[in-house]
This record gives sequence, structure tokens and C-alpha cells, in this order.
Amino acid sequence: MPKNILRQKLRKLLQQISREKRSEKSKKACLNLISTPQFGSAEVIMMFLSLPEEVDTTDAIQFAFQQGKTVVVPKVFRREKYMIPVRLSSLDDEFTAEFASLRNPVSDDSVGLEQIDLVVTPALGFDLKGHRLGRSGGFYDRFFANDKLRAVKCGLGFEEQVLDEVFVPAVSTDIPLDFLVTDEKIRYFSEK
Repeated sequence: MPKNILRQKLRKLLQQISREKRSEKSKKACLNLISTPQFGSAEVIMMFLSLPEEVDTTDAIQFAFQQGKTVVVPKVFRREKYMIPVRLSSLDDEFTAEFASLRNPVSDDSVGLEQIDLVVTPALGFDLKGHRLGRSGGFYDRFFANDKLRAVKCGLGFEEQVLDEVFVPAVSTDIPLDFLVTDEKIRYFSEK
């Protein structure tokens, strides 16, 4: 199935999850995430600031703060097609919402890629081999391709976003995840 058709199908599927169900499933996904040894041992965690139809990462971010971890989030430069990790001091930090409901931090307090222990990434879909189908911007693929990044890569989504491996077409620039966390399961793809 072509990526554009698959993206449409997944967007529609996510829109059909009610607000109440999404909240319940998000809490379960965050509990699963914080239970992983990778989250537990990470000192610097890169999280995403959720779009309305994605897993709400608020609980995981707040737990990381309570544990004294450094939380960084992507600051996206859309025109230039790249993102940098910036330190988040609280969920009350200042953000802009320039496009597609994406909260973009105003802060320029960047953190070196080599300091990040765990990157938690969203996607529209995930397959059973660790590939992710993003929103077509390629931001995370370019970010993951940087040689300075040594972090463990984790996908976070709803179980409905997990597809048979044949449905997520991987290309040579796609970098697979090390593990995937949903509201129902934790799946490991590598030994990291």
C-alpha cells in the first residue's frame, strides 16, 4: 500500500478514537513506558509534545521530572526541515503553535545529541520490525541519522497503530526503533 494512502487510513483511524478512550489509553501507554528499564536508567530523555490525536505524553514527562531526569523536546524548524533537542523545564514553558497544532518550544536551551539516553518518538504507524511511518516530514529520520546520537530509540503509540510489517514500507533512510511501547504491549526489536 502506498505511504500516502496508509497515512490517510491511519489518520482516520486515530480520529475515530474518542477523547475519553484516548485519555485512558494514553495513561496506560505512559505507564508502560515508565516501567521500562530504558526509561528508568535514562538521565536525559527526549519526549515529544503530543498532537491532539497522539498518545498524550504528559504523564511520562511529569514522572521524568519527579525522578530528577532532564527532559528535552524537539524544536522544529519546518522550512529548514530539521529539529534540535531543547531542555524543557516544565509543561508551562512557553510554546508557539505555528503549524498543525504542534507546540514548538520558544526556548533555545539546546542539549547535545550525545547527552540523550532515550528518544521517545511518535508516528502514524509502526510495524513489527521497528520501522515507523511518520507524517512525511522526515524530521525524526534525519535526527536519527546524526552520528552523534547514540540514544536508544523508542516508539510510543496506541496498539491500533501497530501494523503488519508489510504495511510499513521502509526505505534506506529509515532508521528502525529499538523498541515500541503501546497501551497494551512493549515490543523489543534490538538488544539496546
